[in-house]
Amino acid sequence: MAAAPSEYIPSVYGAWVYSEYGKTANVLKFDPNVAVPEIKEDQVLIKVVAASLNPLDSRRALGLYKDIEGDTTLPTIPGYDVAGVVVKVGSQVQKFKVGDEVYACLSNSNEIPQYHAKNSHGDLNEKALVKPNRLGSLAEYTAAGETMLALKPKNLSFIEAAGLPLAIETAYGALERTELSAGKSVLVLGGSGGVGTHVIQLAKHVFGASKVAATASTKKLDLLRSLGADLAIDYTKENIEDLPEKFDVVYDAVGQTDKAVKAVKEGGKVVTIVIGPVTPPAFRFVLTPTGSILEKLKPYLESGKVKPVLDPTGPYPFSKVVEALGYRETSRATGKVVVYPIP
Repeated sequence: MAAAPSEYIPSVYGAWVYSEYGKTANVLKFDPNVAVPEIKEDQVLIKVVAASLNPLDSRRALGLYKDIEGDTTLPTIPGYDVAGVVVKVGSQVQKFKVGDEVYACLSNSNEIPQYHAKNSHGDLNEKALVKPNRLGSLAEYTAAGETMLALKPKNLSFIEAAGLPLAIETAYGALERTELSAGKSVLVLGGSGGVGTHVIQLAKHVFGASKVAATASTKKLDLLRSLGADLAIDYTKENIEDLPEKFDVVYDAVGQTDKAVKAVKEGGKVVTIVIGPVTPPAFRFVLTPTGSILEKLKPYLESGKVKPVLDPTGPYPFSKVVEALGYRETSRATGKVVVYPIP
């Protein structure tokens, strides 16, 4: 294995860990003595520089998925999104070398309860059966499989890159599943969130949608327009099921498929990424994270056509992870909440 000089890789590192289920404010503790993982031959060891938070971090800590086959075991280091520097590579790793600046989604599944759900073609998503990573990104070091990684675009900071992987991969993958293409229209429910902000941009600049509509609260309508939304809808004042026009695709990022199906054209597609009841003909998208999506989107990120959207309260320092999670749990965040710097 290639490795950085041994003095750069300690035997233990600091990480946020929970050993029992509950609210993150109660169960998440800082452990300064976590053993640095032994990487497998197809993995790399990453010195974490920045990480971002996702709803799954809090849900998993609550134990919502503990009885579902494939969930992680305790103790667990939370965190899916990572941006950092490769400090060691496994013997079979070919695409990355020590010193590379990389980013990735460390999860092997978007939503654990979807493991046994069928996709829109009626097939089980086998790759999503793999256990999610127990060694998450809210740590000084983490391990990741080569296939999950991509080189960080040079124009993005570690902070910006950390806010992308899970959200932008989920946005892209679900839009691809709906067969959105040039000339079609799309409505995004929850346009100001981590995923929704990317759905708007990708629909407009990557998939070539003819019209992009999105919902948000009153204060966030200008953000939607700045991201490329042709129609910014204030959900506190308008009901989407009462809109005079219908859309080819409705992307539900908030868990309202009952309303979403009333806003889609006949023969259109409704996709949701939120756990809970799904109203037909809507279907739930299951993300299998892969660095190939990040690589595919690299030209759009480097050109600035697609940009990370970060919550203005951040970044939060590594010592304030519990506070950062508490803020994200209020559902008031705009875009992604990032933790930086990580020592």
